[in-house]
Amino acid sequence: MNRRHLLAALAIVALATGVLLAMGRNTICPCGRVDLWTGTVAGPQNSQMIADWYTPSHVIHGFLFYLAGWLLLRRRMIGSRFVAAVAVEAGWEVLENSPLIIDRYREATIAYGYLGDSVLNSVADIGWMAFGFLLARRLPVAATITLGLGFELLTLWAIRDNLTLNVLMLVWPIAAIRHWQGGL
Repeated sequence: MNRRHLLAALAIVALATGVLLAMGRNTICPCGRVDLWTGTVAGPQNSQMIADWYTPSHVIHGFLFYLAGWLLLRRRMIGSRFVAAVAVEAGWEVLENSPLIIDRYREATIAYGYLGDSVLNSVADIGWMAFGFLLARRLPVAATITLGLGFELLTLWAIRDNLTLNVLMLVWPIAAIRHWQGGL
């Protein structure tokens, strides 16, 4: 990876930041604080800080984007694959904070009061994905898979949610899962 790739990735993050601000997203938590971690999933600081229980999902995005780049863009430099991964994650962060997806989260998942991410959280999520991508590049495949499964199991146990359930419930909501996630 060279400087050009890093600058391109930073430009994409800056563009996503500008779009999120233009969409009226809060720069930081409305509470006025910036914390490294918030562990309350149903609280007003979730998706507002640098890290939360959904951070492992973004690291897994990085693992998956590394795999997709290896499968689909194998002839491209690793830096080009990295830039593509940042672009996809940044695009998701913008889409995730649109009324369409925010309303879908409220309607189909346990995120009843979800208001969207702060810009800080969205940028951090892109950073966590980048971390996952670079980690997958360095770790043996078995270690990356084990870590990804570990993250999925940890968040499933801790908050009754993870990347797999999040995608499933957005695409094809299942009432029994929603009730279980809500502790009902």
